[in-house]
Amino acid sequence: MNDDGKVTDPVCGMRVAPDSARAKGNTAHHHGTDYFFCNPKCRDKFVAEPAKYLAPKPAAAATDAEKKAIYTCPMHPEVKQVGPGACPICGMALEPLDPTAEADDSEYRDMRLRFIVATVLSLPVLVLSMGGEFGLFDSVLDASMRAWIEGALSLPVVLWAAAPFFARGWKGAITGNANMFTLIALGVGVAFAYSAVALLFPDLVPHMYRMGDAPPVYFEASSVIVALVALGQVLELRARAQTGAAVRALLDLSPKTVRRKTASGTEDVPLSDVVAGDVLLVRPGEAVPTDGEVIDGESAVDESMLTGESVAVTKAKGDAVTGGTLNGDGALTMKATRVGADTMLSKIVSLVAEAQRSRAPTQALADSVAAWFVPLVVGCALAAFFAWWLFGPEPSFNYGLLAGVSVLIIACPCALGLATPMSVMVAVGKGAQAGVLVRNATSLERFAAADTLILDKTGTVTEGKPTLFAIRAQDGASEDDVLTAAAALERGSAHPLAHAIEVAAKERKLSLPTVSGFESVTGQGLKGSIGGKPALVGRAELLKSNSVDVSALEDEAEMLRADGATAIFVAKDGKLLGLVAVKDPLKADAAKLIGELSESGLSIVMATGDAEVTARAVAKEAGIDEVAAGMTPEGKAKLVSERHERGQVVAFAGDGVNDAPALAAADVSIAMGTGSDAAIETAGLTLLKGELSALLRGRRLAQAAMANMKQNLFFAFFYNALGVPLAAGVLYPLTGWLLSPMIAAAAMSVSSFSVIANALRLRNARL
Repeated sequence: MNDDGKVTDPVCGMRVAPDSARAKGNTAHHHGTDYFFCNPKCRDKFVAEPAKYLAPKPAAAATDAEKKAIYTCPMHPEVKQVGPGACPICGMALEPLDPTAEADDSEYRDMRLRFIVATVLSLPVLVLSMGGEFGLFDSVLDASMRAWIEGALSLPVVLWAAAPFFARGWKGAITGNANMFTLIALGVGVAFAYSAVALLFPDLVPHMYRMGDAPPVYFEASSVIVALVALGQVLELRARAQTGAAVRALLDLSPKTVRRKTASGTEDVPLSDVVAGDVLLVRPGEAVPTDGEVIDGESAVDESMLTGESVAVTKAKGDAVTGGTLNGDGALTMKATRVGADTMLSKIVSLVAEAQRSRAPTQALADSVAAWFVPLVVGCALAAFFAWWLFGPEPSFNYGLLAGVSVLIIACPCALGLATPMSVMVAVGKGAQAGVLVRNATSLERFAAADTLILDKTGTVTEGKPTLFAIRAQDGASEDDVLTAAAALERGSAHPLAHAIEVAAKERKLSLPTVSGFESVTGQGLKGSIGGKPALVGRAELLKSNSVDVSALEDEAEMLRADGATAIFVAKDGKLLGLVAVKDPLKADAAKLIGELSESGLSIVMATGDAEVTARAVAKEAGIDEVAAGMTPEGKAKLVSERHERGQVVAFAGDGVNDAPALAAADVSIAMGTGSDAAIETAGLTLLKGELSALLRGRRLAQAAMANMKQNLFFAFFYNALGVPLAAGVLYPLTGWLLSPMIAAAAMSVSSFSVIANALRLRNARL
């Protein structure tokens, strides 16, 4: 229980009055404890998965070394193991779970060595085979001798260079997770095994299937296939390493050493030695080492690396600074407030890494196809083999063998599996560099599909720094009387309008009386007692419900609202004292950015607690047609629900605290603010700098990511839909052309690489 008699909603973190929650039925009982919620949706989420919201942090957390030792698969994030290796489901190389872990390139180096060996040994095999077709070596080597040399050179390629492919393929087959490597192992194994039998026991091959006196062998196909697949793996591993470039770039923002102030002077220490409370010196041009507060000096700090905003922000004594930002020409002395894993940069890195491993709903289609892909391909390969053997021209068995092997090799379930994970990884990293933190791939996909955006007014459309615009006193009261009463009550509120009234009172050097019995009426205003007399500050409805006549100033209030100001009535001892008007100016680029958001396919709605006239004045200036005025937090959530009933996909952008019910109800929640801990933990998207420009970047990022995912899925499906029939020989009756297994291997390798290369294009997306 907090000092104000409220508790915290365990789902969204909003403070809730228990009595109000009980009255609305927003309660749940779990293991002998009552829990209270701000709305039914939060309650239902808790009831469905209480452990998710109550799970305590482990008493003995894993050490950094233990965390860095855990590896996972980008295609199957549920797979985790200690140390590098191959995924038991798809066979792909695993990646470190902890983004701060030092990259382990042993898989890349091993595969590169296998590729080099396979290439060196396969080239002479290919030359001997192709040259033999044209009789180039007949005067030196007969067909039998060439076959023995080809077999000897191919043996280490198949048994050593291809060993990882056979191991992964076999593991996938016996665990019921047949994958790309299962197909490769089958294709290479069949081609090599047949060739070995034909070489060692030529009499077993019927004469009708021979080309000349010796039976044909396909050592060149099996060895070249291994070399090409290894090349594809090398390219893929290199490209995948680039998808984590954004996280590594974020990690590099912090300096490795810092200058710390001591009793005897200064010392240079590693960043890891800094603790909260240390006084640090940041020289011109240096990166701010950790989160803290400026205690001396003044400088312009470039925060673009974290917020995406190119304009430097002036920092002086008392201002907060964030680790990883870049100091300008001035020198700063700062006190560290958060260090290590508690810093904003560390939280961002963790969030980005977690989001990169999330799966987009679009991937479900690829997953369902991949589940039956390998059995279907094996069936197609067998069908092609028997069709050629039974109905093809002589030597039909040889044609059938080549067609079957080609089908096995060209099919690539890996391209399907990589289609969306690679796009998600790159897009999330790109967003982090642009000040847009993505919680998971689902939020990214939903924001791209959203057709309605509900914006909170204060601090989003407007500057969020309101100032006193006017004071109107009732007969018998002065402007100072009105402002004194208003400021005394507003001193207990955290609302931006309250701050503007307080500042105005300080500028007039007014002495504010003590308030007792302070109470905040959600969406209405404030109550309290001043000098033992009841006082009210807020909307006309609040005063009317407490029997205060406001008719004398209602016309004046309406005129002020028409100018875009918020009229706040003030009453004391049951009588109207007057009103104060506060105006929050529109952001300079609001109209332009809202126009661009509309052009992106969003219908913009501005939701605010202001009166209708005030809200419409601001909306008109900003170019917003739809306005929802006089909204309470519950009213905003209801607005979202109403839009859902119309079939709209709703994104809600708010501050993550007062707007918690609406954020919970929206299809995608967007926290507009400075990236507070609560916002980062709960919002689908967090904009580190709560600006409309960041919101526009987020929309463009989501649309670019979804377009990229669809392109990758198209490439993967189209490639397999076209490649398998070609490999089976459907064009042979028309063109006499049959796909070589070696070309099929090259195409297979290119397919996975092309998907990754296309995903990497997101790094250059214009946001």
